[in-house]
Amino acid sequence: MLPLRIGFDARYARDHFPGIGRYITALLPALSRHCRSHHLFVFTNADQSLPSLPADVVELVPVRSGPFALSQQIELPLIARRLRLDVFHSPYLVKPYLLPCPSVVTIYDVVPLRYPQTLSPRGRRFYRVSLRLAAQSARKLITISSVSRDDLAFHLRIPRQQIAVTPLAAAPLFVPQPVDEITEVRLRYGLPRHYVLYVGSNKPHKNIDRLLRSWQRVLPALPEQYANTILVIAGKFDPRYPLPTALAAEHGVADQVKVLPNVADTDLPALYSGALLFVFPSSYEGFGLPPLEAMSCGTPVVCAYAGSLPEVVDDAALTVDPHNMHDIAEGILRVLRSPALRDVLRSRGLRQAARFSWQATAQATLAVYEEAVQR
Repeated sequence: MLPLRIGFDARYARDHFPGIGRYITALLPALSRHCRSHHLFVFTNADQSLPSLPADVVELVPVRSGPFALSQQIELPLIARRLRLDVFHSPYLVKPYLLPCPSVVTIYDVVPLRYPQTLSPRGRRFYRVSLRLAAQSARKLITISSVSRDDLAFHLRIPRQQIAVTPLAAAPLFVPQPVDEITEVRLRYGLPRHYVLYVGSNKPHKNIDRLLRSWQRVLPALPEQYANTILVIAGKFDPRYPLPTALAAEHGVADQVKVLPNVADTDLPALYSGALLFVFPSSYEGFGLPPLEAMSCGTPVVCAYAGSLPEVVDDAALTVDPHNMHDIAEGILRVLRSPALRDVLRSRGLRQAARFSWQATAQATLAVYEEAVQR
């Protein structure tokens, strides 16, 4: 195929979009390595920082308009025409609609449709309109799991063939950490030697309330050697929903729960590696990156049998019913009681995590660009 002139909108790599930002900053370096025969134009705002990208392949394009500004509907098509782009990739559903070239859009999941209470009435209307406009204006859609593809096809009434699946992957820093690194991070965050870990937000579908009520049931049944084990809840928390600290106090487990808001990404590998197990009872995920990161660090995983999680973990995690507190508690206790099971989950997890890579995701993404142009 002839060399392509590819536009990539990186303006969403900012704190307001932590998940999308991780997608962009992980995909771009891998994508640039697969674009040696193409030219990649990366659209950015002035207040952003991006990973280092090869200047012989990538050209940074300054954009005045923010990702939600109406002015982008004029500015970005004009830039795309000036650059003679063959294809434009938006990693978020709010995108320029009147582009002079085919476009591709990444839509990660349909959480606002499954859990409308996560948005205000105005936010729900905005999401539905933006989702419809993104699907209608894009030649190809990208999503991150087969479950998300099925959900999008159902809600948008479009053929599954129009939606490509390019799974996520753990970043290269997520590998088993040495003991001294684990100890340093553990002491810095004031954690005991034994802890069970959750990483994620406090949005309703993440099931933190059920996790804490399950932890109530776990505490009196902990094996003797783990009698002082605590539950660590780490992540970025939305003040619109009950905070983990308040929920832990409400359920009487505040002394056995440690809440860590805004843990640095560079500390997460050691935090995962030091945990007895990682628990993730989310009732819906478009992909579910934290269990994959935990498996990459050699940590046994207990997660929900829901959404895309079985697709991500396969047989490398112990899966539980996210709506059944007894099942969640029994899953945690089963792993804590069995060193043999922990060893099996650890080895299977490392093997399963190795099946995902950003290089493979970048290669699949480039194939989507080529298909969009050919069509």
